[in-house]
Amino acid sequence: MKTAVPINKKLFDIFLLFTREPFVQYFTRELEFYSNGNGGLLGLISLDLTDNDYYGCILSRDTSKQYRAEVIEASIPTLEEARKWIDEKMSNNSIVFHDNKHGFFDLFQILSKKDQQHPNYTLLKEHISLSSAREVIKEISYHYKDIDGNFINQFQSLNGFDARVWELFLFCFFKEQIFSFKRNFKAPDYMIEKFNHEIAVEAVIVSRKTELGESIPKSSEEIQEKLNNEVPLLFGNALYDKMKKKYWEKEHVKDKPFVIAIADFHDTMSMTWTFNALSNYLYGYKYQHSFDKKGQLIVKPIKIGNYVKQNGQEIPSRFFHLPDSENVSAIIFSSCGTLSKFNRMGKQAGLGNHKVTLIRTCSFYNHEPNTDKPNLISYKVDETSIETWSEGVIVFHNPNAKFPLNPAMFDDRVAQCFFEDELIYSKMPKYFPYNSFTQNLIPHEENASL
Repeated sequence: MKTAVPINKKLFDIFLLFTREPFVQYFTRELEFYSNGNGGLLGLISLDLTDNDYYGCILSRDTSKQYRAEVIEASIPTLEEARKWIDEKMSNNSIVFHDNKHGFFDLFQILSKKDQQHPNYTLLKEHISLSSAREVIKEISYHYKDIDGNFINQFQSLNGFDARVWELFLFCFFKEQIFSFKRNFKAPDYMIEKFNHEIAVEAVIVSRKTELGESIPKSSEEIQEKLNNEVPLLFGNALYDKMKKKYWEKEHVKDKPFVIAIADFHDTMSMTWTFNALSNYLYGYKYQHSFDKKGQLIVKPIKIGNYVKQNGQEIPSRFFHLPDSENVSAIIFSSCGTLSKFNRMGKQAGLGNHKVTLIRTCSFYNHEPNTDKPNLISYKVDETSIETWSEGVIVFHNPNAKFPLNPAMFDDRVAQCFFEDELIYSKMPKYFPYNSFTQNLIPHEENASL
């Protein structure tokens, strides 16, 4: 092939995540992916599962920098003929509308002074260590609809950056789970639809409570002390504030499942160790484990009473039993909805500065029976890596929900938890990270801003 250059499917998925119609996978199988070398044109060869022949597609960017299908050929008899068609069409730019000059949503346009920017936004924009994340976020942003008109400003700001990153992550997660978006209302954040069923989603974070750059607690004892009282209260405050808004009373939300998606940014790397505190708070139970003489794992539920604020006020656990909580169908959580996720997804797609090495270390759910320890894994992130946007997402279903969330709305890459008779029953995917840490290794001579 002279013009068409084969590209990584993961790269093609970054470009086309928000362009594909979600149900196309049921009648076609994507086989091969191409570029004309500079990313101006993309090519796709798919197998028609009905007729068992092939079709080719040439895509180019429109003025908003979204890729759109420009030339399509169906009923190509053989794969070799489809490859020839792709190569010929990619060599003929005159038949393809291609305009990159204006009209796109630019998250990195200068809107705020540097001293008002979040330090992590500055790193994202300027440093090679996050170059993969920067390229991914650019591609995602071209498809983002800014309902309130202030997303870019908040994305850059000290107070808004973490929350906007979480919203972008959810945008990718729901699309990967083949939901469609209905962005006609300012609140809640997302109205998503699948199989003709709508779900309302409000995103929230536990906001930072420490200075940027402060270290995480030094000892496991200090972490455990925070998990026992302080962290559940932080989750509770964020969730309760959203409950007070009564989104379920809005006309476009009524009689539909309502979900709150929460992430924890309260401290540096806090999302790596606060997972258990959320499930304890939601269901009002924690669990002790032991082994019997035969080595069988024994789990004992322990009911949690009240948490205590610094002023002495007692706050009940069991969020799903609070007044009005029956209107919350589920809580979605992930410890992975951070810049590191975007950086890894970009790196495995081949985006960003090739001189940067990413090493991911994480603890994964262990599927072996009668085990109480996670699997610890460390690997180099490259184009053979298989991480998805869905990896690390967990859905906590409300046992008292007025409008339950159908578990079938999510595929087997998503963890789901259900509560019954004092126990949490979990449906865990093949890969579920409890936490994850990514090292960005940069050659000394390259350790500078772009």
